[in-house]
Amino acid sequence: MVGLLSYLSRWGHANHLLCHPEGPLAREAEKIGVTARPLVLRNDLDLRPALPVRRLIRDEAYDVVHFHTKRAHALSVWLGRARRGLKRVVTRRMDYPMRRGWYDRYLYNRRVDGVIAISHQIAELLADGGVKQEKIRVIYSGVDPEPFQALTTPSGDASPVVIGTLGVLEERKGHRFLLEAASHLKRYGQKVKYRIAGDGSQKERLKELTRKLDLQEQVEFLGFVADVPSFLSSIDVFVMPSLFEGLGVAVLEAMAAARPVVASDVGGLRELVADGESGLLVPPGVASSLTQALLNLIAEKNLIREMGKSGRERVRDHFTMERMARQNEDYYYELLQDAR
Repeated sequence: MVGLLSYLSRWGHANHLLCHPEGPLAREAEKIGVTARPLVLRNDLDLRPALPVRRLIRDEAYDVVHFHTKRAHALSVWLGRARRGLKRVVTRRMDYPMRRGWYDRYLYNRRVDGVIAISHQIAELLADGGVKQEKIRVIYSGVDPEPFQALTTPSGDASPVVIGTLGVLEERKGHRFLLEAASHLKRYGQKVKYRIAGDGSQKERLKELTRKLDLQEQVEFLGFVADVPSFLSSIDVFVMPSLFEGLGVAVLEAMAAARPVVASDVGGLRELVADGESGLLVPPGVASSLTQALLNLIAEKNLIREMGKSGRERVRDHFTMERMARQNEDYYYELLQDAR
């Protein structure tokens, strides 16, 4: 969201960000010169902000209101006809199936003008849930490749090979399958190190599994990592063993850093990783398949180099933040032109 605002502001658009006044988004908005307006949404049924937001829309004469969270999506139901000609857009990021109830159909078909899906997988789930096809637009999330350009492509000759992953430590991210694969690789005599970045509810459980599998010497838990380029520079291969994934921005960052990716064949991940070119896709929740993919990379050193280069080019061609922002801008204009 901050990246989108940054580019829209650079291109001359006036932007206001409605967010929690004490949250990180408000601080990031200040850094890029975007006005942050206070908005506190406690849950999907919190109607208290509806009237102030309607008043703000009228006073500021907004052309487009873009809702970026599930709670904000729900708020759009209660805004009524806040301003003639106003266009409402929502972005859907999660790849959970939609409930086929009247509420979601009413929300996405009647109370907003456009629904942005960050992957084709999410677009299909929206359609399956009853959202009209003409309402849906696929716009991939993007990353800024610049911070990763200074990182050299791994040579493939490192010993031991360092495998890393970055993401919240939650069950849906599938970290335990990486640990199980690490146990298999150890039994096969492979000398590999693992760096796990992130925090979450599964942290202690994953550490206990590490001890149970006797991997304490191989696995390092880093906690939350703010400097992503530095983390990626310390690894040779990036793994995302998710069970579900709307898109996977961490994968895009790894590809921008020229790190080959081994990822689950789920959600938007299969749209990011060109299997056999910029990385390898494996069935979700199958440690043996993940083990084999990692063995292939370790054995074929040139694959690490070539897949890393291919991934970096793929991000430059298809998944930059500027491209994402431009497609959002084009969509706004398209909706406003339809209104006129």
